[in-house]
Amino acid sequence: MSGFDLFQAEEAALARAVAMHARNGEDSAAYRAELGELIARYTRLMREMRRLIRHSDRQERELSELNASLRRLAEQLDHKARHDALTGELNRAAVIDLVSQHLQRGPLSLVVLDIDHFKRINDSYGHPAGDAVIVELVRRLRSALRAEVQLGRVGGEEFTVVLPSLDLDVAGMLAERMRAAIAAAPFAGAGAVTASFGVSWNSAGSDFDHAYARADAALYEAKRAGRNRVVLADVDA
Repeated sequence: MSGFDLFQAEEAALARAVAMHARNGEDSAAYRAELGELIARYTRLMREMRRLIRHSDRQERELSELNASLRRLAEQLDHKARHDALTGELNRAAVIDLVSQHLQRGPLSLVVLDIDHFKRINDSYGHPAGDAVIVELVRRLRSALRAEVQLGRVGGEEFTVVLPSLDLDVAGMLAERMRAAIAAAPFAGAGAVTASFGVSWNSAGSDFDHAYARADAALYEAKRAGRNRVVLADVDA
């Protein structure tokens, strides 16, 4: 069974007009009647074509809008998958991926910092106050960093700063600037807050676990030495 032909009547009118044109001796009235029918069918054909084109254009616009919405949703989901909900900075998985990529291309300094006595802040002032301290700490870290520097939250009160191609001494000075920015003034609702820092320099070809472990060991050395200080890991051979 053949499909329905939307323009079957127009095809028939055209066929009759062609047949009449091929015949001789028809009077003008017959020609005019067939021409009138052909004009009417052609007018309907054009109207239907315009309707179909408008419908097609509308569908194309709707499809384009849907694709744009899907792209925005994918970008939002990707952002949420790679960023910490509280601070908006990179999360642990994103930091691991970023550091690994940088170490494939060249050396990298990695700063690991931890808020001193953070449990005491939560116990004394409550978890909302603890969250507010984390948000304010990130703001102070950002004030000490160039906008393009990548900062990540890798644990509850633990952060990393990724410094590709920066040597250990310069990374250490930057860590000291961040430490001072945190300790410079009391935090609203929590009083004095400090942080301890560990910094490692890592050659190209090393991996995240190695870079992080060395910076983390330097961080805990800073904790044991009294907190609120920066310790540099020995240069990796």
